Amino acid sequence: MGRALIGGLLRSGTLPAQLSVGESEPAARAAVARDFAVSATEDNRAAISGASMVVLAVKPQDAASVLQPLAAALSATRPLLISVAAGVRVASLESWCGAGVPVMRAMPNRPARIGAGATGVFGPSSVASEQRAAAARVLQSLGEVFWVHAEELLDVVTALSGSGPAYFFLLAELMAEAGAQLGLESDLARRLAAATLYGSGLLARSGDGDLARLRHEVTSTGGTTEAALRTLEAADLRATVRAAMSAATQRGRELAAVRAS
Repeated sequence: MGRALIGGLLRSGTLPAQLSVGESEPAARAAVARDFAVSATEDNRAAISGASMVVLAVKPQDAASVLQPLAAALSATRPLLISVAAGVRVASLESWCGAGVPVMRAMPNRPARIGAGATGVFGPSSVASEQRAAAARVLQSLGEVFWVHAEELLDVVTALSGSGPAYFFLLAELMAEAGAQLGLESDLARRLAAATLYGSGLLARSGDGDLARLRHEVTSTGGTTEAALRTLEAADLRATVRAAMSAATQRGRELAAVRAS
């Protein structure tokens, strides 16, 4: 996600000289410097020196070990910290950053890598409005930004848009398999499924985004789509999706509780 953000910022007009990256892994550090022409160092203190905004883009289990050694430096300059580490709560981040450091959380998803992401964002009331606006400008380089009013709702965002691409990929995969079983060549079925997924996404983004209306527009009375949808409804697809989303949300809360302990 760090690479996605760097790429998005550069596409949006940020100059490479305005970015500094802390990366402990030598191969990854060399790749970032080579691919984006930005400053990359293994010294995180040097990376955040003079920064007005710091993005924490690490695995959740590494968040504490990365932030705690930086607490003195962060407390001295108090940059806005935006964490994209899934499930790591604001309270934990604040405790690791030191006193007075404004902290926000963001949950991007995989399409952010191509600038088509959906990012859920939460900032506590202690974060100033100008800092929220600055965070939104940065995160918009990944795609659309959606604010939630309560931190626990980020677990639902994670279940919906964070994990959501996998749900759509699974459906397209199953459609391609069924198409092959019904007689299409496997590669043709896969390409048809992928193109349909892509085009449907574009349609969903166009106009007013009324998903129910778009579905109805494809569904002719007595036609093929209606026959397929009736089969899905008979299998209680709605309840299955609700159960899957609930499972993902609950798992997010369980993981967050473990990380906070």
